[in-house]
Amino acid sequence: MAIKFVSEPIKPILDTCDTKSMSVGSPGLPKGFIWRDQKVTITEILYAWRSTGPCRHGSGEQYARKHWFEVKTSKHGTMKIYYNRSTIGRSKEMGWWLYTIDK
Repeated sequence: MAIKFVSEPIKPILDTCDTKSMSVGSPGLPKGFIWRDQKVTITEILYAWRSTGPCRHGSGEQYARKHWFEVKTSKHGTMKIYYNRSTIGRSKEMGWWLYTIDK
């Protein structure tokens, strides 16, 4: 198996998002998304984690910057995707991203 670095934005299929996790402040992982004009269907969540960083105002608190998911898909193998909520000065980077593909 070869892991391919992608680092491209993806568009979630909104009506498939997990609204339960959104109600507690996490991004709603979609069951499907559009990548390079193709529909990708998530069949299984293998692992989920968060990257954190310090408060940018000096309070000492830690904040979730990215929510990561390693998922199995119906046609594209295993993918690592993340939701980037760290947007200070980089609003175009906010949202869902495909990080790697492992076929």
